[in-house]
Amino acid sequence: MPGGGAAVTASGMDTGKKNAVVGILMASFAAFGGILFGYDTGVISGIKEMPFWLKTFGYYDDAAQKYTISTPDESLIVSILSAGTFFGALLAAPMADFLGRRMGIIAACLVFSIGVAMQTAAIAVPLFVVGRVFAGLGVGMVSCLVPMYQAECSPKWIRGAVVSCYQWAITIGLLLASVVNQATKGRDDYSSYRIPIAIQFVWAGILAVGMFVLPESPRYLVKRHRDADATVSLHRLLSLPAEHPDVQAELEDIKANLRLEEEVGQSSYADCFKMGPNKILFRTLTGIFLQGWQQLTGINFIFYYGTTFFANSGFSDPFIISIVTNVVNVVMTIPAFWAVDHIGRRRLLLIGAAGMLVCEYLIAIIGVTISVTNQAGQKVLVAFVCIYIAFFASTWGPIAWVVTSEIYPLAIRAKAMSMSTASNWLWNFGIGYATPYIVNPQYGNLGPKVFFVWGSTCVGCLVFTYFCIPETKGLSLEQVDILYQNTTPVKSVAYRNQLIAHNVRAADEDAIARVTTEVRMHEKGEKGEESAHEQV
Repeated sequence: MPGGGAAVTASGMDTGKKNAVVGILMASFAAFGGILFGYDTGVISGIKEMPFWLKTFGYYDDAAQKYTISTPDESLIVSILSAGTFFGALLAAPMADFLGRRMGIIAACLVFSIGVAMQTAAIAVPLFVVGRVFAGLGVGMVSCLVPMYQAECSPKWIRGAVVSCYQWAITIGLLLASVVNQATKGRDDYSSYRIPIAIQFVWAGILAVGMFVLPESPRYLVKRHRDADATVSLHRLLSLPAEHPDVQAELEDIKANLRLEEEVGQSSYADCFKMGPNKILFRTLTGIFLQGWQQLTGINFIFYYGTTFFANSGFSDPFIISIVTNVVNVVMTIPAFWAVDHIGRRRLLLIGAAGMLVCEYLIAIIGVTISVTNQAGQKVLVAFVCIYIAFFASTWGPIAWVVTSEIYPLAIRAKAMSMSTASNWLWNFGIGYATPYIVNPQYGNLGPKVFFVWGSTCVGCLVFTYFCIPETKGLSLEQVDILYQNTTPVKSVAYRNQLIAHNVRAADEDAIARVTTEVRMHEKGEKGEESAHEQV
């Protein structure tokens, strides 16, 4: 269906962008869930270095003449959160499909709060670890449900920026954790670690109350065949009357796309791995591996073990350096809001992987060549760590969540997103658990040489992005389905441009066929010109 485009709303219809402002704000508020994720991830980095916490949970090392904690306990305490989040992410799928995206997030906040209560009360490792597991379950559910809710409720022309807000909230949570740790680290009583942990009740409460008053995802309601409720939800998100033609057209487009998907399968987990024209298997594996590669950039080495790493590198106040790196993380996520919907997902992932690759090799080289007393070398080391974080924050940090929130068909979206998010947390757990054994002197003793490993994995990020990640900026979730059915990631830019130029809808099979034919004829024409040029 040819057509020009004024601005578009929640899934691609022509309407004024002003009408979508309320929907944007609603979907953006859900990003507050990222603060739970980021704060809980960041707070442990500082808490495990606090003198009173070490005195409470560790043992006195006669040789070092100070309280410390064993490497096995350190690995368990840091990484067990990710084990909980792995199962929480998998649990999010049935919650999203039966409770709904909105109520699922509220339930996740309750589970998270139970874990926070246990950690706050703990004075021994076992209860602290169990609390970390429960908090992890909540964080895992939130990390799956929030991007899903945002993608299903936000306008396509700004969907990338809205979902990127989730990653930004994660970085803000990490920064808040560093600031609070800095403020309480010197206390010589239980409040030194109980205050930073208990503050998480506030974050969970704000998110739960906010989600209670927000509308449910219209796509979830259509999937449950609650068309009247979906109309009301679209009315709130689009700030248009329920009977407005744009609301009705949007509703029909979602329903038409769901009908096509239901003809293919019944949205079981097995359907997530089906071959066929919709490329479900490819899309499922793309999300799973994308989240794995995000973790293999090595970023959580900085946020889990950054304080310890900088302390071992000779910095007199590693807590301050941790705050600096988190400020960089927060500030450099902001450019992604603009870039993700202008430069595009695919190109930014390529740029980010290349930038991190260079920085991590330089960090490794500098780290192994300078001494702990070399002040100039230490400053250069911190500078490249900050540049590395900047590349991650503006590319792989937010965009991995954006891509996984939009590449799946509605029928399997909850299940596929839960598996991709679980992949993130599985790799997070593995890296978090193994790192102390890899870098600590009494074991692998890699120290800064571990950045040679992270730099090498970024080569894999480059190759994976080139062959597996299509360009989806500016497309509705229904148009993303059309793109996957008719082209490949390497050729996706040209096809995506034609979908937007002709404003193609899922229900318009003639327009889809016409665009597909035009793009393929153009590709053949280019190949013919290249062949003729080679013959000459």
